Amino acid sequence: MIQRFRSCLLTLLFLIAFSLLLFAESQAAENTFQVRFADSVHQQPFTGRVYLIFTRMDREPRLGPSWFQPELFIARDVKDWQPGDLLEFTPDLKGLLSFPTPLSEMKLSGYRAQAVVRFNDTAPQIGTAPGNGFSQVITVPAGGFQNPPLLTVDKLVPEKPVKETQWSKLFKVRSPLLSKFHGRDTYFEATVLLPQTYFEQPQRKYPVIYTIPGFGGDHLRGRSLTPVPEQNKGGVEFIRVLLNPQCRYGHHVFADSANNGPVGKAFTTEFLPALEITYRAIPHQRARFLTGHSSGGWSSLWLQVTYPETFGGTWSTAPDPVDFRDFQQINLYDSSSNMYRDAANQPRPLARMGQVPVLWYESFAKMEHVLGHGGQLRSFEAVFSPRGKDGTPLKLYDRETGTIDSQVVETWKAYDIRLILETNWKKLAPQLAGKIHVFMGDQDTFYLEGATVLLKQTLDRLNENIAADSVVEIFPGKNHSSLMTKDLVLRMRKEMVQSFLAHQAEIK
Repeated sequence: MIQRFRSCLLTLLFLIAFSLLLFAESQAAENTFQVRFADSVHQQPFTGRVYLIFTRMDREPRLGPSWFQPELFIARDVKDWQPGDLLEFTPDLKGLLSFPTPLSEMKLSGYRAQAVVRFNDTAPQIGTAPGNGFSQVITVPAGGFQNPPLLTVDKLVPEKPVKETQWSKLFKVRSPLLSKFHGRDTYFEATVLLPQTYFEQPQRKYPVIYTIPGFGGDHLRGRSLTPVPEQNKGGVEFIRVLLNPQCRYGHHVFADSANNGPVGKAFTTEFLPALEITYRAIPHQRARFLTGHSSGGWSSLWLQVTYPETFGGTWSTAPDPVDFRDFQQINLYDSSSNMYRDAANQPRPLARMGQVPVLWYESFAKMEHVLGHGGQLRSFEAVFSPRGKDGTPLKLYDRETGTIDSQVVETWKAYDIRLILETNWKKLAPQLAGKIHVFMGDQDTFYLEGATVLLKQTLDRLNENIAADSVVEIFPGKNHSSLMTKDLVLRMRKEMVQSFLAHQAEIK
């Protein structure tokens, strides 16, 4: 009896092991893909990152991954990959990157898949960057493929078609400073919107509003078929310039940095003079106004504080962290802080809808790790961190554990706007008088209000000793998007008009 029981048990164990083996083999077959690129899209060997992106959405997979609806995707780095050669993605591949789970654990039946090759290494995007290659879209059948499918990269993302109009012009300036830094031609790009009387009064010069988009934005959304209607009693007309802040790592925020180069210096010494000559702009600080939202909000405030006598004022909305004691709820100067877990060891949220968290720091950071350069968090490091020995920005925190590197934090202090103002207030206050205007919702989607509140407290205290009439306002009930009401936009323009008129005698 015992012998028979042992025999049955061994048979059962064998069947279970055999079934598991068959299941593993089927998973491996389902999750194995082959990719190649055609010499019609890239004739030279390729070194860089290759992606497979999966989605159930009704769109091409290459249009993801998105922040709030992240796709499954995998990636691997290649060196000297030849046109036409097969590149295999398998669950047991060493060095394979994947999100949100290992490839071996992904249930891909029913997903649509597409390969992307990052031929354009200077752009932050993957599937939408001009010059990057992509394949056809396939659907993974139920039960997977009997043989690994072949995805052939034979198409390139085209340049965005942009047509100029009478009132909107593209402006592109080669930067000698940035070209030297990067070892290739590097340009500033902008869309210039001209005022109503620009062609009627060819001798007239105009003040300029420089607008900086947030992360992911560029200058190509500024096309207009008509001039911007002015709504002010002073008869002031502006040239409006929508700047392109994009760079390899994401958003360069117009700050000089070890990884992005001397962006601020190049902008103020190369771009501004070129634009003012080309478009009859008034070459005076009191005729240059800054504004921007989110990363653009941080950029506009940074430019005003760093070059206080170059610009006549900033109207900064929902800026990225302006005080690193509250970097989206993280006190970077507290050695016990962790990027992934809060003081109660709970997962740290990165974004919310209302009061409900919808993004978490750890999963977002690990998604960006597979993405490579071009993500929001890596973009911060590209600006604030030194360059490492491998030529990439030093990491603020360990990607696996969230542990913060205190030595890297020390280097970030050079970009802490609140700290810069506090340390240099005696010198900066007279130069910044009436020039700082910061607006933030108290329910910011990305938890940015905490740093702005700290900035307000600091400026309120500093203004008691040396007044600079700084304005920092927190709007109840507003989030990252709802802050930008029509009333606020009109108010900002009105205040720019008032500032320009108040200093007309100085300008002349």
